[in-house]
Amino acid sequence: QLQLVESGGGLVQPGGSLRLSCAASGFTLDYYAITWFRQAPGREREGVSCISSDGENTNTVDSVKGRFNISRDKAKNTIYLQMNSLKPEDTAVYYCAAAPLPGICRFYDGLYDYWGQGTQVTVSS
Repeated sequence: QLQLVESGGGLVQPGGSLRLSCAASGFTLDYYAITWFRQAPGREREGVSCISSDGENTNTVDSVKGRFNISRDKAKNTIYLQMNSLKPEDTAVYYCAAAPLPGICRFYDGLYDYWGQGTQVTVSS
């Protein structure tokens, strides 16, 4: 069974950090661009950060630039999202998704074939 599984979410105080993981099973992520999306209550889903299949290209939405970093560990078939200096407005369900895009990544969610179930991130004091 092909699936993505996110982990690492939780409750954190403003200014804190979390690292989200996106592990693939049943297929290798080597040929897939990976994007982290998030959706807050009452808001549309948005792309947060993406990384190309070869790891050479990344994109990050302006609201998290300088705070979030995406990386991939090919040996573990896992993608990470390191989130630092978290703010209450980062509160959302975070999803990872995989698309068969060689060498690039995009935030258009229609490109993505595989989605995880999501992990809740809550930033609150």
